[in-house]
Amino acid sequence: QVQLVESGGGLVQPGGSLRLSCAASGSIFNINTMGWYRQAPGKQRELVARIFSGASTNYARSVKGRFTISRDNAKNTVYLQMNSLKPEDTAVYYCNAQNYSLEDYWGQGTQVTVSS
Repeated sequence: QVQLVESGGGLVQPGGSLRLSCAASGSIFNINTMGWYRQAPGKQRELVARIFSGASTNYARSVKGRFTISRDNAKNTVYLQMNSLKPEDTAVYYCNAQNYSLEDYWGQGTQVTVSS
């Protein structure tokens, strides 16, 4: 089992920045990828960004160039730096970890609201 605890969400004005953090604990030795997904009201959950154990990354087209995912293996933590935020980035953001058996673990979610 893997436990994920997110932090860093909140209210920010358009053009602003936020950094989300996700700390993993438990059976972390078997984790391959970690990432962030988001779900806006009335929409399906979608991938925002993910990072693999070898440090390669991929991003949703809508956030590429604005968001950066990073991973601190010593702290078992993944970060999502979000810059140039737009109202359409408003959603609940979920941390995800996937192990080599393709089992998924999810955090409880953190609300990000971009509004003036």
